[in-house]
Amino acid sequence: MKTAFGVLLILTLAAAPAAAVLGEYESSVSLDQQYLRGEDRVTTNQGYKLHQITSPNGAVVSEYVSPEGKVFAVSWRAPFIPNLQQLLGSYTAQVQQATQAQTRRRGGPLVVRTSDFVFVNGGHMGSFHGSAYVPSLLPKNVSPEVVR
Repeated sequence: MKTAFGVLLILTLAAAPAAAVLGEYESSVSLDQQYLRGEDRVTTNQGYKLHQITSPNGAVVSEYVSPEGKVFAVSWRAPFIPNLQQLLGSYTAQVQQATQAQTRRRGGPLVVRTSDFVFVNGGHMGSFHGSAYVPSLLPKNVSPEVVR
């Protein structure tokens, strides 16, 4: 049994394709900034760089970049589900497959966990949040817990 949230997520994933971010180089972050029409605040942390893009409509997208210049994780807080194709790129197919295969309790988060991809998305109308990361791209001495 599919929930309305699952159907909404599938429709969001099927939105017009855009440049990939997760697993791509840092230059793809600027495409997200343009897409969201947001302000990009960059901070350097121990072992990674964080781009936090805040859009005028209240969405906050965080993109985590390794010292090698690759986006190893993304997270979001927004009044809507962001364009996950834009944020997840080639990993979108795994989320679509999981959405179609999973039956979840109404209101529960969607969780996809494979050996090289972790995705969590939850929330309700007006307040969505989630994250995704690629374990093999995590910088040395950086744990998945930094992704929020």
